[in-house]
Amino acid sequence: MFKKVLIANRGEIAVRIIRACRELGIKTVAVYSTADKNSLHAQIADESICIGPANSKDSYLNMKAIISACEITGAEAIHPGFGFLSENAHFASMCQRCGITFIGPDPHSIEMLGDKAQAKKTMEDAGVPVITGSNGAVKSVSDALEIAKKVGYPVLVKASAGGGGRGIRRINTPKEMEEQITIAQQEALNFFGDSSVYIEKLILEPKHIEVQIMADNYGNVVYLGERDCSMQRRNQKVLEETPSPIMTDKLRKKMGESAVRAAKACGYKNAGTIEFLVDKDRNYYFMEMNTRIQVEHPITEAVTGIDLVKTQILVASGEKLPFTQKDIHMNGHAIECRINAENPALNFRPSPGTIEALHTPGGFGIRIDSAVYQGYTIPPYYDSMIAKLIVHAPDRDTAIMKMKWALSEFIVDGVDTNIDFQLNIIRHKAFKEGNYNNSFLEKEFKL
Repeated sequence: MFKKVLIANRGEIAVRIIRACRELGIKTVAVYSTADKNSLHAQIADESICIGPANSKDSYLNMKAIISACEITGAEAIHPGFGFLSENAHFASMCQRCGITFIGPDPHSIEMLGDKAQAKKTMEDAGVPVITGSNGAVKSVSDALEIAKKVGYPVLVKASAGGGGRGIRRINTPKEMEEQITIAQQEALNFFGDSSVYIEKLILEPKHIEVQIMADNYGNVVYLGERDCSMQRRNQKVLEETPSPIMTDKLRKKMGESAVRAAKACGYKNAGTIEFLVDKDRNYYFMEMNTRIQVEHPITEAVTGIDLVKTQILVASGEKLPFTQKDIHMNGHAIECRINAENPALNFRPSPGTIEALHTPGGFGIRIDSAVYQGYTIPPYYDSMIAKLIVHAPDRDTAIMKMKWALSEFIVDGVDTNIDFQLNIIRHKAFKEGNYNNSFLEKEFKL
């Protein structure tokens, strides 16, 4: 087991990883930017080291600075969390070359699955259902038009190296193709440094269902149920729940086994998530694989009783998975609401500033993953998520009721938040009935 782990991240996920390391008796090193000098993760780690100025590219994306911090402090492993360098094959490769364990998959798997077009081809070869579209990245607008004509409109143009809803555009007619491809390519270049895009058929009003997997270094792969991530705004997840309201035991087994095949097809190790689109007839299609821990991992932990972050660390240290597929049971229902410092009334404008007063809900089945505190100043340079509110209950109706009062007790003064917006979702008749899909927020809330 590692004696010291460096966390190459910030905010609530850095705090989450530090706590997991503590339970395993591992010392921790936090890295921080100048803007995060007073952040919680920098204060509670055993050691903290500044790696650069506020801008992410000069700090949390500064590979050389992070590797140097690791060497200076004697950390044997790096946990990348999510975002930043978590899915960067080059960074994972740098860690290998420097004799540092990257707590995640091998660089080869990250590279293979990071290219969405290549990942799709790999899944198709492994017998995992995929959405029809281009065979890899499109080379020209004329090629894209030919593919769209073949699969039928509407289609999506998507960044090959994409993620987080970036570099995606809907195309309804041939006239829109050139303009939307150009926009998608530019956005892909800006966010991922790669302008390549591919085309796929748009599945209308699908459910977004993802399957959590965990794999060790000995070929053992286990799926840990699904998460319904259909509540989205501009391809960004807002609220997640497990089990999915549309799930059956038969469909869960089928999707889970597909996810395991997907992981084995690329020699995958550590935690990963296979994301599927599910149509109204419960046909499912591979969308992408995220080669990291997910923001919404706590709801899977709630219903399975398995600490995914601790398992990540155990697997990376060379241990076998401490459970098999037959040990996985889903107990009760869990919901996660992402609490953001933003103003929904002003097109979700970010709201950095100082938290003047803070009261978080508590009680049986309530979990808060956060890195904010009263008096903390939210910097304007990073993601607006300040907390994750997770509830767990014996059934979905009770979980919804619990989330209502938990949100009602959640008070943040000094900055705007989306707490009331989340309450409106939870109270909505269609959500209570489980009758929602990817376009729900856009249609019902006129976003």
